[in-house]
Amino acid sequence: MGQAEVSVLLTDDETVHRLNRSYRGHDKPTDVLSFSLREQGAGEPQYVKLGLETEALGDIVISVDTAEQQARAVGVSLEHEVTHLALHGALHLLGYTDDTEEGLALMEHKAGAIQAASDGPA
Repeated sequence: MGQAEVSVLLTDDETVHRLNRSYRGHDKPTDVLSFSLREQGAGEPQYVKLGLETEALGDIVISVDTAEQQARAVGVSLEHEVTHLALHGALHLLGYTDDTEEGLALMEHKAGAIQAASDGPA
């Protein structure tokens, strides 16, 4: 894959709740949702081509309401929490899953490593 495009929507609990209910059957808000544009099928995933070697991976929807609550609960800034959720959502678009403890641990490790690398030395 060359260049890729991801859409990120920062919104509220009400919007995320509605999307979570409609697309996942979960009648509650959540922190982040990912909607892949990957075509499912055998072999390597295929993404929607936008031209100029750019591929559309999908959409990430983040509830700022929930992100604020989570940031306060763990003592980090809202910016840090939203970045972490965006990374988590992007990993889903790249095919990672968190439906097992091992999958979630791997995603959390990868997101943490990416975030730490982008923060630079303290």
